Amino acid sequence: MSSHKEYEILNRKIITPSFVILSILTAIGFYFIGVRFFEGIGAVSNLSDAYPWGIWIAYDVVTGTAIACGGYAVAILVYIMNNNHYHPLMRSAMLTSLFGYGLAGFSVVIDLGRFWNMFNLLKPQFWQLNSIMFEVAMCVMTYTFVLFLEFSPAIFEKLQESENYGLARLSEKFSIFLDKYLIFFIILGITLPTMHQSSLGSMMIIAAFKLHPNWHTPILPLLFLINCIFIGYSIVIFESITSSFKFGRPYETSQLAGLGRVARFLALGWIVIRLTDLFVRNQLMEAFSFDYYSVMFLIESGLIILGSVILMSRHNLKSPRKLFISACLIVLGGGLYRFNTYIIGFDPGVGFSYFPAFGEFMITVGIVSFEILLYSIFVKIFPVLPAAHKNEAIGGSNV
Repeated sequence: MSSHKEYEILNRKIITPSFVILSILTAIGFYFIGVRFFEGIGAVSNLSDAYPWGIWIAYDVVTGTAIACGGYAVAILVYIMNNNHYHPLMRSAMLTSLFGYGLAGFSVVIDLGRFWNMFNLLKPQFWQLNSIMFEVAMCVMTYTFVLFLEFSPAIFEKLQESENYGLARLSEKFSIFLDKYLIFFIILGITLPTMHQSSLGSMMIIAAFKLHPNWHTPILPLLFLINCIFIGYSIVIFESITSSFKFGRPYETSQLAGLGRVARFLALGWIVIRLTDLFVRNQLMEAFSFDYYSVMFLIESGLIILGSVILMSRHNLKSPRKLFISACLIVLGGGLYRFNTYIIGFDPGVGFSYFPAFGEFMITVGIVSFEILLYSIFVKIFPVLPAAHKNEAIGGSNV
């Protein structure tokens, strides 16, 4: 277990103007969640038998869990590649992943028509071991718990400073126990996302002719897995630079430049695999036909390529501004790919259409706002952010 000196608590006011705005958006979202549970799913959404999955699944779950893969992506570098250079980024990445996955699971509950049956997931007699959705549900639920355990050292370190001797002593014992078995949870923390992220791609293979050929391919599991990893690195860059700028902290430029190099390699490799797949399936010409589906394909690909090309420059890798721009482009492009696969490219037949209702949209806004709100609170209570170094540029300055 790393020393607490590697991380620090952000000693700032919790209640700020941004806190108030996020709280209002969260309250609006949870109001519509209440309407959904008391009046039914049709009261707040435009979901139907033709479109059983809307933005609650396409964004909150499918795209949201990819954005929450920062902890998974950094763990690969730290624990698989044995590169401790990136260890200072672990806690903030894990915290983002914890909230992202936890709220993604909550979004699934909102989306379930008969949500009271969700507890059947815990009853072995109802398990369907051949179901991809079952595998995804079990992995996401287990991984959320694993993320909490991996983040818990930050909580224990804070509690060990408590004036209550019993609480401090208990926290110390838990820390020792967790440190002893941490390797087991690290293995789970890398295995589980590998399984369910690829399975999120597998789920759309069964859509067959309902999914446009630009996105329907037998290698969807591979594409979704690589996609979540380069999104994960990019979102860590985004989160780190945003928090540094917002809170006036030093930029972790050295570590972020390394993540940028890995992200560009994976993103461009993913583009090559995607284009090769389209060529093999004789779909490449249609992907560049400039019809509606082609334009969506070109937008997602263009964003990823542009973000990766920016990272090709050594100078840009040292610039927090350029790192931030490239990370935003890659996250937007990678997220749009997933959104296109689940919503834009999905056509259930003639006469059916889908656009999110206002309540449906506000629930998503409320959940995202709640996630940001929780993050801002936790970094001000627990040692999450990397300890500041004087040799780095300070956030909020000219970047």
